Amino acid sequence: MSSIAVPDHESAAVTLEGKRSLLKLARRMMDNFCAGVSASSAREWSKLDGLTGSIGADVRVMVRKSVDEPGVPPGVVLSAATSVWIPVTSERLFNFLRNEGLRAEWDILSNGGPMQQMIRIAKGQMDGNSVSLLRATPTSTNQNSMLILQETCTDESGAMVVYAPVDIPAMQLVMGGGDSTYVALLPSGFAILPDGPSMGGKTTGSLLTVAFQILVNSQPTAKLTAESVDTVNNLIACTIKKIMVALHCDV
Repeated sequence: MSSIAVPDHESAAVTLEGKRSLLKLARRMMDNFCAGVSASSAREWSKLDGLTGSIGADVRVMVRKSVDEPGVPPGVVLSAATSVWIPVTSERLFNFLRNEGLRAEWDILSNGGPMQQMIRIAKGQMDGNSVSLLRATPTSTNQNSMLILQETCTDESGAMVVYAPVDIPAMQLVMGGGDSTYVALLPSGFAILPDGPSMGGKTTGSLLTVAFQILVNSQPTAKLTAESVDTVNNLIACTIKKIMVALHCDV
């Protein structure tokens, strides 16, 4: 790891061209996330059975094949999404999900420890609007060859936390101001909507949408297997349960 030139602290020196390239990549990540969770007449959601009883929500899945798409890994991509009501304010939920120090409480990509914020680029005046580059704490079995690109945004209408694993050589290129067009991204994340203004001073809840995009096979001609569906099914249920436990909600 010592031979890899990755910044070791927040606000590390990145050229103006590097920041522009990073912001451009983050914009594509957000666009891909929104497109990946949007249905159409050609790509429709299918309902997954078996989760309603465990998290009180339906999980929907959608499959697409990626072939020669710049910036998207080739193969079979499975999208899964669900929405669930959580009895905490949208501000508290947003601040929890964007906190890299608490990420291990819900994210398997964290290696079970807090993530380090390598770079943070503010977008606008609000504290919650930024693009950041995160790195998981290395373990003996994982020497941390991966980073997390994340964008967070919030306003009065709601908030989003969107992220994607990216490899270190690709981010070296981007931080040096290189072209980010061909950096492969498969973003996942959260959309948070407040459930309305508080009534009589009572705390309101939030509607949390969780969406994952996973490459289940690197061959575009491969068939989707039941094991792949079970894997993403379990991942989305486990993530929601962990969030609820961390925020002291009844599961």
